[in-house]
Amino acid sequence: MKFAASIARIVDRTLGRARKGTLGLALAAAALAVSPAAAQSFWQEIQNKGVLRCAAAIAPPYVMKDIRTGEHGGAYLDLCREFAETVLNVKVEFVDTNWDNIVAGLQAGRWDISPALNRTPMRALALAYTITSAYDQMNLAYLSDSTKIVDPALDLSTIDQPGMRIGVMSGAAQDATLTAFIKNADIIRIPDPNGLNLALLSGRVDIIAGDATTNMLLEIAHRGKITLLNPEPALMKQGIGFGLPRDISERDLDVLNIFLEERVNTGYVQRRLEHWGAVHLETVQ
Repeated sequence: MKFAASIARIVDRTLGRARKGTLGLALAAAALAVSPAAAQSFWQEIQNKGVLRCAAAIAPPYVMKDIRTGEHGGAYLDLCREFAETVLNVKVEFVDTNWDNIVAGLQAGRWDISPALNRTPMRALALAYTITSAYDQMNLAYLSDSTKIVDPALDLSTIDQPGMRIGVMSGAAQDATLTAFIKNADIIRIPDPNGLNLALLSGRVDIIAGDATTNMLLEIAHRGKITLLNPEPALMKQGIGFGLPRDISERDLDVLNIFLEERVNTGYVQRRLEHWGAVHLETVQ
């Protein structure tokens, strides 16, 4: 009997320790399960700071800046401002940059959002994307009285020739596409859209490759002087969205996606593109 009682006490102590160990593991697992929910979200951190920082790399009518007043505009900066003020209830800050740094600056934390980014697989390796809110198809523009470009082939075979100078905005999606396609012509990289247009108008380059909407505004501003060339087959047609830090949670990404979805479906984005296109034309004519 004494022996049986001793065995019973040993078993009881062993089971007790096991129950305590199991309970400890359960509590630790519960703590781990709670911690992500308790951690601040990307948008909560911005709300605590009180400001949403949006990159501003110029590309009319998507992203613009009045050089006289320093005020920023453009369809995608309007979206940044509205999202900051109406959804997050914070101020917006536009951080001037260029297309060479638009992704690197986001990775380095110099701003929170990179607007008007073409959605490409290479960029998607480095950042997170929102849904597509517009589309960009690349075309080319050249001077109508050019003696080097006469009845160019739509497959660009007559453009991709030694001695032909093709201008493109450095770091833009068109830069990567053109670099992969052009084998013989010289590619001249220029950091901003105004400089790109001036390079064409001054004869520094023979033809420029850019966003079809931006080139259309150039053609309208210089009616009769500019001819547009739409390659066939198309070299590039990509969705445009917003770039965000790569590690943003799916839940946080949904917040901006839902906001954009409504603005696209109600025609707001298209109306802002048309508005800022008209504003740009007034400044260049």
